[in-house]
Amino acid sequence: MGQESLVVHLQNLVSDVDAGDDDDDRLFVPPLNFSMVDSGIYRSGFPQPQNFPFLKTLGLQSIIYLCPEAYPDANVQFLKDNGIRLFHFGVEASKEESVSIPEGKISAAMEVLLDARNYPLLIHCKRGKHRTGCLVGCLRKWQKWCLASVFEEYQRFASDKARISDKRFMESFDISTVKSHQTPTPTTRF
Repeated sequence: MGQESLVVHLQNLVSDVDAGDDDDDRLFVPPLNFSMVDSGIYRSGFPQPQNFPFLKTLGLQSIIYLCPEAYPDANVQFLKDNGIRLFHFGVEASKEESVSIPEGKISAAMEVLLDARNYPLLIHCKRGKHRTGCLVGCLRKWQKWCLASVFEEYQRFASDKARISDKRFMESFDISTVKSHQTPTPTTRF
């Protein structure tokens, strides 16, 4: 679903709610830092239960979760109820310059991200800034974006919390380590 299609789809949902549709009178609240990355690819901060009705409208097939913590029970139930696969890549958050992002985990996440059979797909971490920004930045490198554009997009989501270490990671990430022809098995299947 393209960005224009998503906007029309959401406008129609809002119109149905405004028209007094008794079947679905919930508000559609996107997660923190929600945005479309590309056709069938979305990014956000950690989805909360109040975001589930909105996420359901996207028809998600998969979620890439980049935090090390276990997925909360309410989120697991949402995945089960909606047949969504979870790909869990536990990347530790760190503000320390000396702590590097594990390239192997990002390469593995990229393989999931590049497999269109996983679409529509949501990428998220806690706030949708750093870990999510790094994965999206690596995707942009794979899409042959110039580094200035990759960094501008990263900065837009990270705002005043942008990290030099994240930019260094994206700049040095070797896209040749990504095997886009493989189909990884989800960490958890619901």
